[in-house]
Amino acid sequence: MKKTRRVGVFDVAPIGLGCMSLSHAYGPPPPTEQAERVLLGALDEGYTFFDTAAVYGLGHNERLVGRVLKPHRDRITLASKCGMTRGEERDLKGTPERLKQTCDESLARLGVDVIDLYYLHRWDKKVPIEESVGALADLVKEGKIRNIGLSEVGAGILRRAHAVHPIAALQTEYSPWTRNPEIAVLDACRELGTTFVAFSPVGRGFLAGGASDPEKFGKGDFRKTMPRFQGDAFAANLKLLERFAALAGEAGCTPAQLCLAWLLHKDENIVPIPGTSSPTHMKENAGAASVTLSGDIVERLEALVNERTVVGARYPDAMQATVDTEDFAA
Repeated sequence: MKKTRRVGVFDVAPIGLGCMSLSHAYGPPPPTEQAERVLLGALDEGYTFFDTAAVYGLGHNERLVGRVLKPHRDRITLASKCGMTRGEERDLKGTPERLKQTCDESLARLGVDVIDLYYLHRWDKKVPIEESVGALADLVKEGKIRNIGLSEVGAGILRRAHAVHPIAALQTEYSPWTRNPEIAVLDACRELGTTFVAFSPVGRGFLAGGASDPEKFGKGDFRKTMPRFQGDAFAANLKLLERFAALAGEAGCTPAQLCLAWLLHKDENIVPIPGTSSPTHMKENAGAASVTLSGDIVERLEALVNERTVVGARYPDAMQATVDTEDFAA
């Protein structure tokens, strides 16, 4: 990956690494040695942007990422998140005191003096966004973080936050089967100079062909709770996969690479951060940066997989409640 994209004050590889699945969410985490191979292998493949959070594995992910990548600190842009530490709606705490405390805890787990990009993981709707971002701005002044990000908010909240302090990046789910950012968020990011960071860019593994049977999901895999992976909705979505894979074949890439190349094609302001616990898939994802898509492939992909053809909400109700629903569909 030779070309770079801008995130705040940093130039990063066009595809980053989402580290969550090395600690939780998609079933039991991989063995430590395997997780280390993913992280160190990513450096060899040209990844420079690594994304973690306090909530991933209840601190396990930050400790893992910090320990493995600390010797290579000068080669990477390191992102983490605050405002959610247990992954529950009632756990959202966006008060200045809590955000600053979480930052100190993250710095300790990561073993670093400064975090390059620090996101408000979810907006605590009980606290004005201006207060939460003001606390993060204090952390910038104190030299504990370099850039501020937001996650899962709409265009209106982004603009309010940006009025307090420049927002370097906004992160939310974006892939061919989750198109919510196209409603208003992408335009707001372009307007404000905010990089859009796309998580779950291969549809939580579905569009990569890695989730064809929910019955085989491991213990603790939170896709079991997601409407798109259940019953009639999943059966309907499964019908899209064969044609999607055929399009990837025409483009000369894998289905996962088709998703990532599509995102890179959409806007130079987008940085996708696919996550994986597989060294092989990590290398496959990096290869998407070299894929060029024709206008015909893009048009046919978007006609096949979109908000009208995909069945089911992306989150169950409890998780959806943590998202700022302005400018967002379910």
